[in-house]
Parts: sequence; structure tokens; C-alpha cells
Amino acid sequence: MKKIAFLLLTLIIFSSCKDDNPENIEEIVTVIEPEEVFEFGYKLNDYLVINDTIEKGESFGVILDRHHVDYPIINKIASKIKDTFDVRRVRAGKPYTILAAKDSTEKAQVFIYKNNKTTATIVEFNDSIIHSYKFRKEIKTIEKEVHGKIYSSFSQSMDSLRLTPNLTNRVADIYAWTLDFFKLQKGDTFKLIYEENVINDTTFVGYGKVKAAVFNHRGKDIFAYRFVPDKKRGIVEFYDGDGNMLRRQFLKSPIKFQYRVSSRYDLNRRIALYGNKVKAHKGTDFAANYGTPIMATASGTVTESAYRKRGNGHYVKVKHNNTYTTQYLHMSRRNVKRGQFVKQGDIIGFVGSTGSSSGNHVCYRFWKHGKQVDPFKQKLPSAAPLKKSLKPTFLTHISPLKEQLENIEGLSPRIVELDSNNITF
Repeated sequence: MKKIAFLLLTLIIFSSCKDDNPENIEEIVTVIEPEEVFEFGYKLNDYLVINDTIEKGESFGVILDRHHVDYPIINKIASKIKDTFDVRRVRAGKPYTILAAKDSTEKAQVFIYKNNKTTATIVEFNDSIIHSYKFRKEIKTIEKEVHGKIYSSFSQSMDSLRLTPNLTNRVADIYAWTLDFFKLQKGDTFKLIYEENVINDTTFVGYGKVKAAVFNHRGKDIFAYRFVPDKKRGIVEFYDGDGNMLRRQFLKSPIKFQYRVSSRYDLNRRIALYGNKVKAHKGTDFAANYGTPIMATASGTVTESAYRKRGNGHYVKVKHNNTYTTQYLHMSRRNVKRGQFVKQGDIIGFVGSTGSSSGNHVCYRFWKHGKQVDPFKQKLPSAAPLKKSLKPTFLTHISPLKEQLENIEGLSPRIVELDSNNITF
């Protein structure tokens, strides 16, 4: 009853106010204009926008027919643009956008085939114009920095920071000559200064340069600074703080990471497969998962790529020069042929357990002047040092990067700056 009485009183008051002051009551109408939206060079407000994905079995013709374009016109479009866009090659799973007329016909006028995050093929058709062209979104380069700690492995630490394997592998390649990732210890730390490419200020589309890095391993800092010593050739190299090149003639390991050294070079080792008798082990065993890629530790020519049922199993031997030769045993399969030239880091085979082997691994053997030796006890040659004339330029270049590395804190990526120069592909 109290609620009903309150409502009646409210109505009486409102009615009384309305009768007493009819001139004071005005109808206020606010018209809110929709925000203008532009994408792919079109003002989307002017069209009926349909976003969809190509289904299995769908074709360019089927899609346009569904959006009220007649087949004679579809055939005319396909013929007109065949030199720039083959409509037969549209693939299932690819997203597309239709821009259609905002009238009762809802007829398609533009077909946008999205090749990837950054590029699209635009097909425009109306009564007078039929053409197609590539559209590339503006890409901005953002500089980022990150500080991480090793808890289990480098790759797991990078995963925990939500950094993709692409960047992990790139950093591993930079340090492949100077740092054994298997030997990283819990508590070791690393800092990176790197670039990310984004579109629309937020959507990640890939990495740019790794500008500088430092690993603190066993209390020692191992720096890496990006530098281009020869501007004409444009070859990128990485140097430590004193201008010594990180790159060496040989990689530390034939496997990038995620391995363990299960057996070292040992001339007095007892081997279970041979009745626990003393039999010299003239190689270093790197245990890893079945199928893990095996890399050539230096450039050279494949002198042997074969299979031996007993002993080596699937193996590859590479001659690097008149001094050094390497061999890789027990592969699951080989990826090179005899006589083939391979570059340092090329995949020459995959981890397995063929031949005389008790588990998945690669036995890495190393010859110097025709004699098998322990690669970890050799003073292997490094690449050409930085020219003395470039040393002042190099030190000036790394000075701000060194200071930036010293000031990086925290365990998550942080945006440092947004480059003023946008990159458009």
C-alpha cells in the first residue's frame, strides 16, 4: 500500500508541474554520430561489412554469389584480375571481408582476402572498375627490454616470460659459440634489448633486431652487442664489450639446447654394450629427444653420409678444412648427401639410436690433423676480429646499450620506446 500511495503522489506532483508550466518543458534530442572507422583504405561506415572465413570446398565464385554478385560478373572479375590475383588459389581457413552496398540489394562491392596479419589482397568491383592490388598494413617497431632468471632451462624461462621460440632460437644462435646452454645453472640471469613489430599498436607480427644481451653465468657477465662492421656488405655480427667477436669457427654443440652430455671423451671408459670392458670413447655423447635436429658445428663438405648396422648407425662426416673434421653418429635419419657443402648451423640429420647405441643421442667426434681429440679441450679459432679502426665507433655505439642493460630490472618485458620511424612493408 505504501508503494502504491508513493506512486500516486509522484504522478500528481508531475501532473501539477506540467499543467502549471507548459512552456518550460522541452524535448531535448541528442543525435550521436557513429565514429568513423577506416580499414584497408576504406571508410567502413559506408558499407555493410561482413567478416567471415573460407570454408572447405568454398570458392571465390561461391562466396560472391552468396553476396548477390551474378556469375557472369564473377567470371569477368576473375578474368580481369588473373595477373594480380588467381582466385583459384583461395585457401580454406583464410579470413576475408566483404564490403557490400548499404541498401536493399546488399550486393558485394569489395572482396578482401587476408593473406596474413600484415598483408591482404583487395578485389574491387563495380559498374565501371574492376581491379585488384596488395594492401600492406603499417608496421611499427617497438623496442623492448626483458630480465629473466634460469630456473630449469633457458627455453622454459623464455616461455614463462611469454616470449616465443622464435626469439629464444635467435638468442641461442647469437650465443651458440660462447655459451653452452646445457651448462646454464639455476639462478643464472639474462637481459635482452630487442624489437617487436606490431600493427594497430597492439597486434604482434614478429621480432625485429636483437640489439644487445647479457648472460650472467657463474657470476660472469657474457655480453653480446649487435654491430655491422661493413656497411657495404651489411653483415650483422655480435661482439662482447671489448670488441671480440662472439662467432667462432665451431659451435659449442651440434644440438641447440634441450640436451644433456651423457658421456664425454674418455680413453679409459668402460662400455656396457661391450661387456663392460675398457674401450676408448673418442666422442662426446649429447642425449636428446628422438628426432631433435643435429647441426653442422662448422661449414664444410660432407665426405661420408652412410649407414652401418654395427657401430655408427646412420652417420655423417664433414671435412671443414685441412685441419678439422667432425662426425655425427647414431642418427635416426640423415639430411645430407656425400659431396654436399653445408654451412655452420645447417641441419644434417636427426637424433636417434641406430647402430651400437643404448638410447637416443648423437655421438659427436672431432678430428684435428687426422687425430680424434676432445673438442672441449681445443683452443679453436675465432672469426676475424673487429678492425682497430672501427673500435672507437663500436665503443661509442655500445655505450648507451651497456648503460641500458645495467638499468634493466624486473622479470617481465617492458616497452622502452616507440620508434618515430614506422616501417611499412
